[in-house]
Amino acid sequence: MPPASTSSSSSATAVLEPPVRVEAPLVLDTEPPRTLRFRDHFALWMNLGVSLIGFTTAATVLGAKGSELSLAAAVTAIVAGTVVGTAMLGVAALIGARTGAPAMATLRGLFGTRLSYVPTVLNIVQCIGWGVYELLTIALGAQTVVGTEGYRWLFVVLAGAITTALTIWPLGAIAVLRRFVAVAVAVAMVYFTVQLGRNGVADPGAGNWHGFLRATDAMIAVSISFVPLAADYTRHSRTPRSAFWGSFSGYTVAQVWCYVLGLLALLQADGDPDRIFDSFLGVWAGWLFLLVLVLRETDQSFANVYSTAMSIHNLLPKVDRRVLTGGTGALITVLALQITAFTDSYYAFLGLIGSVFVPLFAVLAVDYFLGAGRRGWDLSDEAPSRWLMLLPWALGFAVYQLIAPTAVAGWWTDFWTSAQELLHFTPQEWTSASLFGFLVPALATWALTPLTRGRTAAAAR
Repeated sequence: MPPASTSSSSSATAVLEPPVRVEAPLVLDTEPPRTLRFRDHFALWMNLGVSLIGFTTAATVLGAKGSELSLAAAVTAIVAGTVVGTAMLGVAALIGARTGAPAMATLRGLFGTRLSYVPTVLNIVQCIGWGVYELLTIALGAQTVVGTEGYRWLFVVLAGAITTALTIWPLGAIAVLRRFVAVAVAVAMVYFTVQLGRNGVADPGAGNWHGFLRATDAMIAVSISFVPLAADYTRHSRTPRSAFWGSFSGYTVAQVWCYVLGLLALLQADGDPDRIFDSFLGVWAGWLFLLVLVLRETDQSFANVYSTAMSIHNLLPKVDRRVLTGGTGALITVLALQITAFTDSYYAFLGLIGSVFVPLFAVLAVDYFLGAGRRGWDLSDEAPSRWLMLLPWALGFAVYQLIAPTAVAGWWTDFWTSAQELLHFTPQEWTSASLFGFLVPALATWALTPLTRGRTAAAAR
């Protein structure tokens, strides 16, 4: 009898005790909890795929006024580019789920610990830049909803505070996104789709498919921008399968929907991206649903701030991530208060850094699945340098810039233009910088696979 009573008592205690909330590790060498399922990944990446920036940059797909793509061509470019780019995102997510390491720490296996610091620093700069841009976008969206040009500082500070709070409890933030935010965003998107669809749209470039691959390339680049961040979240996945399909399906659905809706709003604003939100506010109760999307934009800044901290962890693995995320959140808030607008050169600079990660991902994927990664990468602090892996990465970057030189500075553009002339190369409509910037380093890495396997095995002995 006593044993039965004891069992009953402990069972009752277990029922009464609240479940312990598991959070992300505080330092790099702690094993991450595996709590995220398909629905968590789907909700996270669906939210990240919907963006106020996505609405406004639909103009990059449509093309310049007077030479717009046809509506059919623009929608096809959105779908095709998103699927190709998000497939790459899904593979990066899968690698993160298998290794259990943040994205930049995973690069220790590809380059060695010391060499992995190079892409890590670039990713930190990229994430901070986009984090600042997101706070500015949120502030602008809030001003639009309220109907004022003032109080910008207040909206920036509030957005920064929400962003920082989300990063302190990242797995809790993902749970909130799944349970509440994803539903609210879906309702807002459905509402705007129905309302804007009822107004109808003209087809300014009826029958025009010139520039289709350029638009597709732009969409690939947008999807790939999250590749250096994916493993920071999917390292918590229960299975690699759920990480791949959750990120691929969630982001694909959301980005296609976001850009098509942005395209409709843009056409109803007579092709002027500065007036695109007028289309949203022009429908009944549009301000309310736009407010939902403005508040949801904090998940974009959350991703950039949290991934900045995860990147810094590759450099400083013993520092508490809460200190890193809190400091990063404060930094981007201060920078957003000082910056009123980005210059064209800074946009180009961020684009330049982004072009680094297309060939980098190609080298990463090939070496992981076909090269040294098949025997298991060394992700420790003492992982030896693999200098040879810099070669295909640099080659891919050169190919990318040769096809589409980034206008970061006059001398930079002149250098690549001169290289085109020297090689008698003229970029064509079918020469996609993203695709060729991926394929060339992928093939080069595959060709080097026998040599890199041998060196890795020798280093292990």
